[in-house]
Amino acid sequence: MTTATTTKEFFGHPRGLFVLFFTEMWERFSYYGMRAILVLYLVSQTDAANAGLGWANESALALYGWYTMLVYVASIPGGWLADKFFGQKKSVLYGGILLVIGHSVLAIEEMWAFYSGLSLIIAGVGMLKPNISTMVGGLYKPGDIRRDKGFTIFYIGINLGAFLSSLIVGYVGEVMGWHYGFGLAGIGMTLGLIQYVLGQKYLKDVGNYIGASKDQEEIAALNRPLSKIEKDRVVVLFLSFFLVIVFWGAFEQAGGLMNIYAMENTNRMLFGLEVPASWFQSLNAMFIIFLGTAVAAYWAKRKLRGKLSTSLFKMIIGLIIMGTGFFFMSAASTEFETTGSSAMYWLVLAYLFHTVGELCISPVALSYITKLAPLKYASLMMGVYFAMTGFGNKLAGLLGESASTYGEFTIFTGIALFCITFGLIVLLIRKKLEVLTHGIEDTEH
Repeated sequence: MTTATTTKEFFGHPRGLFVLFFTEMWERFSYYGMRAILVLYLVSQTDAANAGLGWANESALALYGWYTMLVYVASIPGGWLADKFFGQKKSVLYGGILLVIGHSVLAIEEMWAFYSGLSLIIAGVGMLKPNISTMVGGLYKPGDIRRDKGFTIFYIGINLGAFLSSLIVGYVGEVMGWHYGFGLAGIGMTLGLIQYVLGQKYLKDVGNYIGASKDQEEIAALNRPLSKIEKDRVVVLFLSFFLVIVFWGAFEQAGGLMNIYAMENTNRMLFGLEVPASWFQSLNAMFIIFLGTAVAAYWAKRKLRGKLSTSLFKMIIGLIIMGTGFFFMSAASTEFETTGSSAMYWLVLAYLFHTVGELCISPVALSYITKLAPLKYASLMMGVYFAMTGFGNKLAGLLGESASTYGEFTIFTGIALFCITFGLIVLLIRKKLEVLTHGIEDTEH
């Protein structure tokens, strides 16, 4: 299944990492490109030059919440199918094919195509997302300290795709036509699928179906019940997922409420030109590209100096930092209420703090799962993680909808206070939770 026997390396990491890097980059190009324009397409008026569907903000955010939730909840059946039938490698391939079809269908200007395309994308992401992340973990042997750095590199690939798509697909969608933007996202996924197929020689020992394994240890792990240590590690994983739900419930305001706020309430004039609202979606990805390795290096150096740097600690700090970023949106709301417009730098600062928080929690959580998950449930546990991300997305949609009732200032400030408070509470019980890992991170070198 995921035996780390591939020896060829590139920049100190298995070459297979970069095959998965570019596959995920193009998959995220397609997903985030479509996400950048989805809500804007839904709320654009039907009689506009670039006509949309003319939905009310609350209805658009409701659909956005359901869609982004289902995209990630589909990772549970996607992970289960990989563990039980296909293996991760084939599941990624099948997911990529579904995504190409789904994005292509969205380019058709019909409502049946709109809903069919979204459904195919949900199924495709469900097959691809948990399994490609699990394959990254399979490139490294247990105790390999490069694992966290490898996931950070992989995460930069995710955000390189997100950065390019927000600019390119966002511009094409807003200026040339929404359905041209949807179609362009499909072209990106096609490129990702092609390079994944061509790079299979670097993935021979990773992501294979465990049921067909000849390794006696893997066969034994498939048939025996979970040990006490494995059960404890599953428990701490599930408890850590509460951090994930809260984090993404706040963070995913980016594609919903913050996206609309950028379009309707922000002064976007820069050097005499109006910045497209969708371009603000690229800030998060841009910051990750520039800060990703720096944040990973900071935590690695901290660990080598013997200071506290466990995965759970990083995730807690990430939640607190991200929550702090919403105070900048509170300031933006105050400025808007006073002057009728708010400056762009509030959004920039909010996205900066959100990005640093994300780098402390998201790639770390992916790596954490591959360390703690039992071998026979590796993809399923990754699927559960992404499902928790999906529930966070749904929570984000509900919070965004409530802004029409309570106002942006109340929502942004409430999110900030809740995230910081919740993070501090978990910090108080961190040591008790980490006992359940049975020292899984103590042997890293």
